[in-house]
Amino acid sequence: MLASMYPTLAETAGPAIAVGFVVLLVFFAIVVIIFKLIVVGNPSEMLIISGKRQRDGHGYRIVIGGRTLVIPVLEKVDRLSLRNLQVALEVKAQSGGGTMMPIIVNGVANVKISSDPDVRPNAIERFLGQPVQEIQRVARETLEGGLRAVIGKMVPEDIVEDRDKFVATVMREVSDDFRKLGLLIDSVNIQNVHDDEQYLESIARKATAEVRAAARKAEAERAAEAVTKEAEANAAARRAKAERDAEARTAEAVSHQKAESARLSAEKAIAEADNDLRIRKAELAREAALKEAEQQQAAAKAEQARLAATEVAKAIADRDVARAKAEGDAASVLEEGKARAAAIEQIGQSIQKHPDALKVMLVEMMPNVVKELAGTVKDVDLGQVTVFDSGDGRGITGAAMGRAKMLAESMGALESVLGIDLRELTQSIAGKVGGKKGGGGSQTALTAAASGEKP
Repeated sequence: MLASMYPTLAETAGPAIAVGFVVLLVFFAIVVIIFKLIVVGNPSEMLIISGKRQRDGHGYRIVIGGRTLVIPVLEKVDRLSLRNLQVALEVKAQSGGGTMMPIIVNGVANVKISSDPDVRPNAIERFLGQPVQEIQRVARETLEGGLRAVIGKMVPEDIVEDRDKFVATVMREVSDDFRKLGLLIDSVNIQNVHDDEQYLESIARKATAEVRAAARKAEAERAAEAVTKEAEANAAARRAKAERDAEARTAEAVSHQKAESARLSAEKAIAEADNDLRIRKAELAREAALKEAEQQQAAAKAEQARLAATEVAKAIADRDVARAKAEGDAASVLEEGKARAAAIEQIGQSIQKHPDALKVMLVEMMPNVVKELAGTVKDVDLGQVTVFDSGDGRGITGAAMGRAKMLAESMGALESVLGIDLRELTQSIAGKVGGKKGGGGSQTALTAAASGEKP
């Protein structure tokens, strides 16, 4: 049975391998065809695929730096290089400005096919399928024509002295022609400008001398400018150093001022703290003193209250005694005053009835008045009085008379106070009373009172 199976597998494997091989061959063939159909362009070249009309009306399409599928037989691929082409220039032409001097110009220009979509169709129409030498020839002839035209418009001095202007003028002159050709000028380099008569060489030497003089002048100016800049830099450096020194001094002064302010603030804070401490100590001492004083006052008040209680009790007792005594004295004085008032009233009534009774009363009072006056003289202490007598007794008599004189002066003072004449009053009363009682009684009493003796 197994043997019968082997031929079956072999028979089926052969056709499968053949089919796979065919498929593989077809795949490789398709890949090769695709590679043949796809065209890849470089960034430095322009691919022109012609044979099929495009939407813009052209019978070709352009690819730069990309790939495209080209249908064999129906489409064709051409290439135009976009690299620079060097074109040597040599032109002999007569200069303008009335000089009509033949000028020979040598130079090199770099041109290429333009990739501008508006300009490149012109290049495709003119140079597609043409060799590079043809492009270089056309570009050279166009540039040389432009050079001749510009040389004919410029004087030799301008061409020699300002070549940049000369080149810019040439490029403007041929720019329209180059657009029509589909070309682009990258640069134009004028290498040499001369003439057969060495006129331009003399101009060049003059220009060179002027350039050298200008260079020397510029160098001198640069040197002077450098010296000036160096002086300015030195001055700026000195000024900056002075400013830095001033800033440093200012910063140092500010720092010193801040330090001094900090020190003063610290001292002030310390002084304030000491002052607060002294104030607090004083307040504590005052509070302690107040407490002590309050304690002392409390003790004093207690003692005072105790003493006051004792004194008050004593004072109340003394007051009661004094009040009782005063009430007794007042009653006695009141009664005596009432008696005196009654007596005075009776005397007044008697005087009103008998006007001479006042004089009699005064005479009756005279002995007592004279006695009192004599008592005043008696009390005068003269100390030890030494009387010098010549032997006839006049000194003693003078002393006695002096005492009597003092008494007489006292009586005169009494008369001036009472406003009456005591002698006249006495005689008048004696004359009225003497006849009734034998007379002489009042005079005797008055005389006795004057001598200080009892009647």
